[in-house]
Amino acid sequence: MSIRIVIADDHQVVRRGLMFFLKTQEDIEVVGEASNGEEAIELANTLHPHIILMDLIMPIMDGIEATKRIKVKNPEIKVLMLTSFSDQDHVIPALEAGASGFQLKDIEPDELVASIRKLLQGENSLHPTATNHLLTRISRKEPQNRLVDLTNREKDVLLELSKGKSNKEIASSLFITEKTVKTHISNIFSKLEVSDRTQAALYAVKHGLVEGN
Repeated sequence: MSIRIVIADDHQVVRRGLMFFLKTQEDIEVVGEASNGEEAIELANTLHPHIILMDLIMPIMDGIEATKRIKVKNPEIKVLMLTSFSDQDHVIPALEAGASGFQLKDIEPDELVASIRKLLQGENSLHPTATNHLLTRISRKEPQNRLVDLTNREKDVLLELSKGKSNKEIASSLFITEKTVKTHISNIFSKLEVSDRTQAALYAVKHGLVEGN
């Protein structure tokens, strides 16, 4: 099965460059292009891609607002932010809007493809700078902290997950099987009412499980 991709970027040169490269990948199919956030929403609703490569700054509607609206109607669609901005004021709002990944436009093409594949498999796809912002952000605890519903082992798994570790790495760190890790992660998603690893990590930071440095 091909990974269906929509590219949303207001620069045609960027869209064409991404299109040209991604077409060389046998397991990836670019099904649409958008030049602004509104067009990205329309394509999400009509084409139902697996992943949208979303620019942050676009005319008419930016990538953050578009991501929010897409995730409301199409929560199963993964949004990978692909941008030139790596500061906290852009990274955190993008993740809070529902983006599952965050990469910079200077990423190597092969790394971008690897990020796309990881994202579809439920793995984290965050640029190290974005990960650093996520893990060092100091957030106030909010009402209805669902972390209290997690078992101690689930908290251990969530903490490792928040460090960007894969299931295999978490299993190795905690001396458990990958199957057990997957079970714990499924329970964590259900209890925290999140849909992916990035949102679970963000929840952990916002509610104090992961402390700022």
